[in-house]
Amino acid sequence: MLILSRKEEESVVIGDNIIIKVISIDKGNVKLGFDAPPQTLILRSELKEAVVCENKRATTLLNDEQLEAISKHIKK
Repeated sequence: MLILSRKEEESVVIGDNIIIKVISIDKGNVKLGFDAPPQTLILRSELKEAVVCENKRATTLLNDEQLEAISKHIKK
């Protein structure tokens, strides 16, 4: 892991087209600005973890009662 120190208004460049800029630092909080191509997905780590957990939960095996209930809705 690369660890850098940056002050307000300083930036870090990733590759040719991603810039991360320190917008402000206040009472232990850091605001970052991201300049990246539109197709670049940028997520907070806790949001990504929540999506992964929800996807795992959604793919768990259903019991027979749940499968029957889903089957009835599909047949309508």
